[in-house]
Amino acid sequence: MASPLISTADLAACLGAPDLRLVDASWHLDGRDGRPDFEAARLPGAVFFDLEASSDPDSPLPHMLPRPGFFAARMGGLGISAGDSIVFYDTVGIRSSARAWWMFRAMGAREVRVLDGGLPKWLAEGRAIESAPAASPAAATFTPSVRSELVADLAAVRAALQAGDQVLDARAADRFAGRAVEPRAGLRSGHMPGALNLPFPAVLNADGTMKQGEALEQAFRTAGVDLDRPVVTTCGSGVTAAILSLGLAVLDRPSRLYDGSWAEWGGRADTQVVSAALS
Repeated sequence: MASPLISTADLAACLGAPDLRLVDASWHLDGRDGRPDFEAARLPGAVFFDLEASSDPDSPLPHMLPRPGFFAARMGGLGISAGDSIVFYDTVGIRSSARAWWMFRAMGAREVRVLDGGLPKWLAEGRAIESAPAASPAAATFTPSVRSELVADLAAVRAALQAGDQVLDARAADRFAGRAVEPRAGLRSGHMPGALNLPFPAVLNADGTMKQGEALEQAFRTAGVDLDRPVVTTCGSGVTAAILSLGLAVLDRPSRLYDGSWAEWGGRADTQVVSAALS
């Protein structure tokens, strides 16, 4: 299987390829707009994804997968088709770029990769960038083909927990344990009964690249994950869960991502929560 990651060197070598689409998927939990950073420094020819504008406008939950037609229209407007070679990056390293990678895969795009180390590594190596407002891309046709096997909803997560399957939470340990207040108002603190915890930084290196090989496998095993069994990933709102799904894909292991994540589970009255604050 081809890696879902691409190195800065390999990407630099294929800049200008006719089917290559570079996408800045930067997003910030504090609500800060990523577009000014995109206009200040971006990879040559990149377009700005805008996670919020590309998500379900009708859902009360944050940045949920939209309807296929909505997604197709928006991506076509960005000049991206499902058959392109698409590379996502962000301004942190590997963060929201993993969410965009997962969304595109869930909508049927097949050749999608994440720039390992993101814009920080690209800049540190002195590689070419563009600045100033980007030109509007030529429109394309994005034909979606939903891959439901990559997505878990509330019912699927409940069934997985009841069956004793692996649900892996990417939030920080204090949030998982219920010792820290959730950053989104109105959510209970804690975790799903039976869930495992692997804070997403554990699968990343200090330079923002993804761990590889035995080091990556060990990160999952240390969290209690059996890599030969199915995994559902989750987090606060489905963004950093995608980093764990990306790591599993690097190891050629499948996963489903709980799109609603804790924003849904922790905000409902009919879901069970385990919390140190309640014990």
